[in-house]
Amino acid sequence: MRVPVTNAYLLCRIADTIEDDAGLPVEEKRASGREFIEVLWGNRSAATFAETLAPRLAPETLAAERDLVARAEKVVEVTRSFGEVQRQALIRCVSLMSDGMHRFQQQVGLRGLDSQQRLDEYCYFVAGVVGEMLTELFCEYSGAIARRRQQLMRLAPSFGQGLQMTNILKDVRADRERGVCWLPRTAFGLSPGGQSDLIAELDEERLRAGMERLAVVAHGHLQNALSYTLLIPRRYLGIRRFCLWALGMAVPTLDNIYCNPVFESGDEVKISRLDVRRIVRRYGLMASSDVMLRKLFRRDSRRLPDSDPSVAKGLDEISRNASVRAEAGFAEYGEHDLHDSVSAN
Repeated sequence: MRVPVTNAYLLCRIADTIEDDAGLPVEEKRASGREFIEVLWGNRSAATFAETLAPRLAPETLAAERDLVARAEKVVEVTRSFGEVQRQALIRCVSLMSDGMHRFQQQVGLRGLDSQQRLDEYCYFVAGVVGEMLTELFCEYSGAIARRRQQLMRLAPSFGQGLQMTNILKDVRADRERGVCWLPRTAFGLSPGGQSDLIAELDEERLRAGMERLAVVAHGHLQNALSYTLLIPRRYLGIRRFCLWALGMAVPTLDNIYCNPVFESGDEVKISRLDVRRIVRRYGLMASSDVMLRKLFRRDSRRLPDSDPSVAKGLDEISRNASVRAEAGFAEYGEHDLHDSVSAN
């Protein structure tokens, strides 16, 4: 599992580097993203793609990201070594992520997103698709996990959204400094179609109320993340820990945000390195005990109101619509039906 999961991360990182690069014009980002998908389908040379794109990246692009793009051929060689199920799961994820990120990057600014629905869609493209891809890999790895596929697939986008929303709330100040806001305007009582700077338009009380409201929504998604993890049979402790460490770090961070929603810097709500070590040790030791994991979750989110797992309602439709869009947009890359990977769920 380590090689395909690591490879999936690198593929997603390449797509993210393209979309976030400060020096590439919008149309070049779109073209480069499509070229990368063609590379994954085997319709374009990975070496040519890397040689063409790497020199065009902005000087401020991280050296590690620049190096990753330059070595894309080696990454794709590993992708092509996988079996059909693994390879198609990775291609579907990167295709949807690349397409979704591009569309949202063209719309977002300091005004934020229109509504919770739009935030749900954004979170699906940048995190929910990763949850679905990992679930495909888990199910392909184990027949015991595959027997719970339908339940896992239903919860996977919610798991991703819980993590993504926690990051969005934590990074709201840092994002604003670079001219971006991912908060939904309706959560703060603002008009969906408004064009003003969302944060600047709010007094402290309205900001507090909206951040608290979003923290509660994220908490519901993290509750679903716990349910997802507990569906993994206990004998697969490595997979459980993989899920639990991400969840274990998100929960106390979200708890901090709820209790200090008008923070001036993300450092005020981030967990410490000592907290991280404790989480890794504690959740690692308790990975086989459903009872203890539920207790840890309740304790780490004790200051948050009761969560509502029904926040995931509607994500199934977003997933289905995204797959249909992917089929229409990427049909020229290969014969495989991207919708097949989720339609059975």
